[in-house]
Amino acid sequence: MKKLGIVSSLALLLPATGAIADEISLVCSAEPEWCELMVAAFEAENPDTDVLMVRKSTGETLAQVRAEAGNPKIDVWWGGTGDPHLIAAEEGLTESSGVDTSELLGWAQNMAKISEGRAIGIYAGALGIAYNSDILSKKGIEPPQCWADLEDSRFAGEIQVANPNSSGTAYTELATFAQLFGEDDAMIKLASIGKNINTYTKSGSAPSRAAARGETGVSIGFMHDMVNLASQGFPLKIVAPCEGTGYEVGAVSMIKGARNPEGAKQWIEFALRADIQSRAPESGSFQVPSNSNAEVAPESPTLASIKLIDYDFATYGSSETRARLLARWDAEVGDPNPQQ
Repeated sequence: MKKLGIVSSLALLLPATGAIADEISLVCSAEPEWCELMVAAFEAENPDTDVLMVRKSTGETLAQVRAEAGNPKIDVWWGGTGDPHLIAAEEGLTESSGVDTSELLGWAQNMAKISEGRAIGIYAGALGIAYNSDILSKKGIEPPQCWADLEDSRFAGEIQVANPNSSGTAYTELATFAQLFGEDDAMIKLASIGKNINTYTKSGSAPSRAAARGETGVSIGFMHDMVNLASQGFPLKIVAPCEGTGYEVGAVSMIKGARNPEGAKQWIEFALRADIQSRAPESGSFQVPSNSNAEVAPESPTLASIKLIDYDFATYGSSETRARLLARWDAEVGDPNPQQ
């Protein structure tokens, strides 16, 4: 009987005995709707293959891949910010699939080069600020235009952002501040903003969903997630911070020692195809695709119009840098009520 494409995380903990070649174990770190679309599209093309998929944030996935080193339960990791993918590559937890990347844009090929083919760029998206115009208007709060504005007391209790220990989005924010302001000033600024934060979420996209629904006034996250919500009619306004901002390159990686390496390679080739990447907007995903022949949705943020920093993926995608930044964040900023 055909298995469902989505399974509980417990399914990935089953012993390797009984695993068959026509099953691919996938962890997806993109939005659930995009994960589901990808699985359905892959299984439609490959009716004899079942994709056993679970959705997890990048931080959670990196922790699982580390814990399962030498006896992996995952074949392929698709989606999510590239820094944890690069860390997994550096730690020897993933391996090159040997797929052709010649059609990909330069920033996607650069990720493959940095990781020696272990992590390949699949999309890009810029970090930004969103605010609920109805809430700020009713409260007489002037909207933010810069990162520094979020330190102002007028935003007390109005901001949501994710925790960088679990969220790739929030780690991108942490790394962006470190590159914009230097590590010491970054921690000071993040702690100052922290005084205005009502909740640190587990998921990077959750704050903007909360802002769209009117549960918080301001969110920090990726602009493509904000565009999706605004396109649905929510009173969400999007800001590219005046000081400049960082960006993510989402990635796909094959786990070292995967039980089904051929299936993992087949998935990666599928995920890099122009026609497949062009379907992302069907699920409300408006990242810039990595395949140079893919269609870019008109709603997607125009990266050329945003003041982007020269994001150092090699440095901030290293285990040592990530561990140091997260330790400093925990000690100097911290989440008073961590999500379980």
